[in-house]
Amino acid sequence: MFASVLLVSFLYACSSGDSYKKAEDAQDAGREFIRASLDGNMKKASFYLLRDSVNDYFFNKWRDQYNKLSPEEKKLYQDAQIRPIQIENVNDSTVNYVFTNSYKQNDTTQIKVIRQAGEWLVDLKEIGSNQRK
Repeated sequence: MFASVLLVSFLYACSSGDSYKKAEDAQDAGREFIRASLDGNMKKASFYLLRDSVNDYFFNKWRDQYNKLSPEEKKLYQDAQIRPIQIENVNDSTVNYVFTNSYKQNDTTQIKVIRQAGEWLVDLKEIGSNQRK
């Protein structure tokens, strides 16, 4: 009996972990990444991130800035709606996603969503290139 309870507890712990659904398309990846970022769920946001050193750098900067926000400001971001401004297919594996949110509606952000190895992932390098201009 105890072994059964222990096994069920172990299986539940494994299945209730942070498993996220792969994005079906570029808009799905962008939306999931942005929503998770606004909510402060950086583990989920990183699931939709194209992993390389430059993206890790920008993502860590993004995460650190969010973590410095007051609880009140975090709540405003969590309550904010995503407002896509432009979603442009560059080609069959690259989409530019320009958005704002209902809390900071005058601040626009552009991310690139790319398909790599059959998965749609967010590339933050566009943010960095806009900051350098």
